[in-house]
Amino acid sequence: MTTDCWVDVAVQTPAHSAVGGLLTYRCVQTVQAGHLVRVPLGRKQLLGVVWSVNKQPPQALKADAVRDVLEVLDAVVPLSTNWRQLVEFGARYYQRAIGEVALTALPPALRALDRTALARRLRRHAADATPGPLQALAGPALTPEQAQVLQALGQHSGVHLLFGNTGSGKTEVYLRAVADRLAADPLAQALVMVPEINLTPQLEARVRERFGHEAVVSMHSGLTPAQRLRCWLAAHAGQARIVLGTRMAVFASLPRLRLIVVDEEHDPSYKQQEGARYSARDLAVYRGRLDGALVLLGSATPSLESWYLSRPASEGGRYHRLHMPSRIGAARLPTVRRVDMNHQPRRTLLSAPVLQALQERVSRGEQSMLLLNRRGYAPVLHCGDCGWKSECRHCSAFRVFHKTDRTLRCHHCGATERVPQVCPSCGNADIAPLGRGTEQLEEHLGELLAGVRRADGTGVRIARIDADTTRLKGSLETQLAQVHAGEVDVLVGTQMIAKGHDFRRVTLVVAVNPDTALFSSDFRAAERLFALLMQAAGRAGRDAALAHPSEMLVQTFHPSHPLFEALKRHDYPSFAQHALSERALAQLPPLMHQALLRADARSQEVAQTFLREVQACLNVTDDSEGSSVQIYPPVPMSLQRVANVERAQMLLESTSRSALQQMLAGAQTHMLALRQQPAHRGIVRWLVDVDPQTI
Repeated sequence: MTTDCWVDVAVQTPAHSAVGGLLTYRCVQTVQAGHLVRVPLGRKQLLGVVWSVNKQPPQALKADAVRDVLEVLDAVVPLSTNWRQLVEFGARYYQRAIGEVALTALPPALRALDRTALARRLRRHAADATPGPLQALAGPALTPEQAQVLQALGQHSGVHLLFGNTGSGKTEVYLRAVADRLAADPLAQALVMVPEINLTPQLEARVRERFGHEAVVSMHSGLTPAQRLRCWLAAHAGQARIVLGTRMAVFASLPRLRLIVVDEEHDPSYKQQEGARYSARDLAVYRGRLDGALVLLGSATPSLESWYLSRPASEGGRYHRLHMPSRIGAARLPTVRRVDMNHQPRRTLLSAPVLQALQERVSRGEQSMLLLNRRGYAPVLHCGDCGWKSECRHCSAFRVFHKTDRTLRCHHCGATERVPQVCPSCGNADIAPLGRGTEQLEEHLGELLAGVRRADGTGVRIARIDADTTRLKGSLETQLAQVHAGEVDVLVGTQMIAKGHDFRRVTLVVAVNPDTALFSSDFRAAERLFALLMQAAGRAGRDAALAHPSEMLVQTFHPSHPLFEALKRHDYPSFAQHALSERALAQLPPLMHQALLRADARSQEVAQTFLREVQACLNVTDDSEGSSVQIYPPVPMSLQRVANVERAQMLLESTSRSALQQMLAGAQTHMLALRQQPAHRGIVRWLVDVDPQTI
């Protein structure tokens, strides 16, 4: 097509604006669906993606009223039909504009390049344009369980859930599955996803060692814009055979995708919490169906959603469940012991059994790991005289005491100030911390183990890994290298240290205070706690050469809780069965589908009034159509105020996913209309969260 065609273009526009859909432009250049283009919008020039091409102008528009495409970036091969279908599904299901999802999936650096600059950038990579045959190095000998899993992957298509204990060799299965798919097709590509950036470098090193540097690229938010553009272009052109990445990689342009691996598929980090709130795991499953690619979800503690979907096909299951219960070689899972804190002195941070176990490990030259999922020195600073607490002025939360730099920091809005010399309310000089964080645990350990000596007569080496100690670029890699090299005896940290790391010398794991999640109002809290503790336990006993058995100590005031009973047996199926029976009784996911409508405003009353009017509109629709959607009244969010913005939410539930989606589409229309009314001008923003992970 060379003259006067009309194209529908996806561009990124402000959220919930009146121009949130596809925009029509006239194009006098050769263009195809999937091409990148630059188009005018108002006074700006924006990058867009051509969604469709038409020979005739839309009947609702006058041909002379349609603006022209400025240029077609035809040096880039058009984005595939499957990619556009993935974006379109993601936008429709998660109730966002197509342009927002599409443009967010593209590297930001593309927006600054015109046709000439982009062509020059592509010529720079032209030497590597044709991917050669992959020469994968041989891996270690497979265990019978690994061989059985790989055989099943070769025999069955669709979605597979690999339920493998920590240390059972799931990563080797991933690498062999990648090698098998790429060897069968000289142009095939594979996508391997991990939940967090800090797990990417170690997996990337292992994959590059196996498949070579040229075949592998990474995609995550830690890359510079230039790096992200280079990796995206390599994947889009087919030069990169393997893409490693976090949740954003699910939208990578991979024209010959044949395998998708989602490691630690249970991790909540796969759910985006800003903008388009998509689940990368669920989109990976949908993308596998679009591209005809094998999808492999792996975890030692699968999400209850995936576990439920992998039940026998006779019971309605859609995934194929694979099991690897044994660890590699002679390594054994750690023995789990519960320490009843009811029998310890009041306000004890580390019990006597824990201290004894730590001293034994230090004397033998083994490593220990202490898990406390709360950073800072203490969550609250308070005055015993007047009751003052370090509340944040901008949020309905407390500012956390950080002793290292003597600051009070809000972990929600970022507000920071120096610790006051006296109580701001009554002038009392005796203000004290309440509760414990990783900083305090590290300090306390130093005091308790001050007299303990290693075999060479030196003192105990303690390290802390959390968001505060890994803020600088490269600091996490440096600290992890020290742990792997045996330069640390006791490692203290948050959930950052609990998953994905292969610490060969760790023989003791201590869960310092896991009870806070047992009675949370969030129905997923117990599931996440069990997964965290199982993952933490899996860091111990991975080296069978160490003579002494490994163990995990759990300090708890509720030692007989069913969760700890299942943890003691390393029995995820038992925990899952119990949790699913509770969910069935309460009609909660995965047996029920949910969505949240959230409104942010300068006052709670404005936010809730807005949602109540939306509810009234939806109830009319619900009654007229006989829908099966349950709408609950608006309530404040558990964290009601953040950065001086009040937040309210309204829950929608249905056993029918399609009925829920239909109502959400209507809700968007109602919210757009209500937002224009003077009574709702106080609304700052609203959003729709489909399949929310926190309520």
